Amino acid sequence: MFEGIVVSILLWFGMYLLVTLSLNIEYGYGGIPNFGLALAVLMGAITVGGIVNRVIISIFSVNAITFTAASGFAKSAMDELISSNPMYGIALLILILVISALIGGTVGAVFILPSAKLRSDYLAITLLAISEVMFMIVYYNTDIVGGYYGAPTPNILAFIPGEDRDVVFTILILLIAFIIFIFVERLINSPYGRLLRAMREDEDVMRSFGKDIMKIRIKTMAIGSAIASIGGALYSLYAGNVIGIINLSARINWTFFPFLMVLLGGMGNNKGVTLGTLTFVTIWRLIDIYKHEIAKTFNLPFDVNWLQYIIFGVLMIIILYYRPEGILKEKPIKTEPIKEFENKVKSSKPA
Repeated sequence: MFEGIVVSILLWFGMYLLVTLSLNIEYGYGGIPNFGLALAVLMGAITVGGIVNRVIISIFSVNAITFTAASGFAKSAMDELISSNPMYGIALLILILVISALIGGTVGAVFILPSAKLRSDYLAITLLAISEVMFMIVYYNTDIVGGYYGAPTPNILAFIPGEDRDVVFTILILLIAFIIFIFVERLINSPYGRLLRAMREDEDVMRSFGKDIMKIRIKTMAIGSAIASIGGALYSLYAGNVIGIINLSARINWTFFPFLMVLLGGMGNNKGVTLGTLTFVTIWRLIDIYKHEIAKTFNLPFDVNWLQYIIFGVLMIIILYYRPEGILKEKPIKTEPIKEFENKVKSSKPA
């Protein structure tokens, strides 16, 4: 029981860390209020369920009445192939990650174009509206990724015994999240990172120095959306179906929750966001696992399924009111020249 809880926490921590790091680039550093974050995650699901599935269906020449049924037959054939040769699963994973990053980045770059004439609240609502429209199109059109039926996804770890799959998948996701974390840290601790903060603080000053704000926004959204799309692809592969993301309630899981994690940990601080994500996921998973015991102990007068939303809603209000900087405050960006200068100063001081 305890091992299962730990695996569940670490699995979701790695999954959400990818999404929160992407949001931290866009909102924490760049000041872009991406309330349509769920769309970038959706692109990962579309990559797996809508593009890769169709390639597999074509390779195995699967014929079925519906796309969902065809995806199911293709999944079975692909799983059998992967179970006999693990290299197919590894190659498929790499292919999915690359394609999802490219598609997510492209959609993110196009997604931010309305910001040319919009700022702050208006931009946030516009991004949210675009995301909602896309979700409804994908949900009600069964020809894209199976709609409300969903589309089965191949098991890239078909060569791993069923009881060990969650553990191996957790390690895989944590490894990918760690690589992305290192990438984001190096990206932010560069002149580009300082450029993002300057854009967040005062765009007019940036323009006065001849900086193209629109190009910076496009680049930022492309990078952030590419990372979030990778998270969406990994979740679809883990769940074995894309329905978990294309569900209309996904905006809560892939927009509201990540915003809360970033605010909890500290905007503009990747280490803080990592800590905030781990804290949130731990509380969330424990509530979900023990919610019935909690309801019985405290005799809750409402459906226990609403408990987590009440707790997290109150938590966000408390954070915004008492600790808006989060658990870890934002720190100055230290580029390599700055680090070299600090080392020279330290070495020049008398012992």
